[in-house]
Amino acid sequence: MNDFASPPRFGALTGSVSTEDATLTIQRLLPGPIERIWAYLVDSDLRRRWLAAGEMEPRTGAPFSLTWRNDELTTPPGTRPDGFGAEHTLQSRIIAIEPPRHLAFEWGNTGGVTIDLAPEGDQVRLTLVHRRLPDRAMLLNVAAGWHAHLDILVARANDTTHGPAPFWDHWAMLKAQYAERIPAH
Repeated sequence: MNDFASPPRFGALTGSVSTEDATLTIQRLLPGPIERIWAYLVDSDLRRRWLAAGEMEPRTGAPFSLTWRNDELTTPPGTRPDGFGAEHTLQSRIIAIEPPRHLAFEWGNTGGVTIDLAPEGDQVRLTLVHRRLPDRAMLLNVAAGWHAHLDILVARANDTTHGPAPFWDHWAMLKAQYAERIPAH
């Protein structure tokens, strides 16, 4: 694979936080097959290893919960920032689902999250879109969060022996980098 086929490391922002239409898009290439990566999205035990646990009935309209325990994602977990608890739960609902390629779900007071998978040879391109992030503070937290969690997914899917960086330290570094990349106005 050449460098031109690799997705950019950082998420891309479209729209404006000042008008509450900010949209974050992040891509990653993962080892296939597509059904294996799909399982990391919808199976609670696999999703818990990179994002959050929570049983998910695979049908449009189904409610579900995502429960984060970020301290359990890496060893060591790094230093958890002030204001973040050991556990956080978000109530959600599936907006659309087309196994094994498309999953869209609600996300609090934002426009929701869409994850699309597309085969590329023996790899899978994951495209995550998080719409209508209402303010810069949330945008920075979400961008760093998705970026850090997707980095863990890449490590898990590739069965790397060295593992990902300590989650919280990686998240804090990414948040600072996104703050530099995304204008404050």
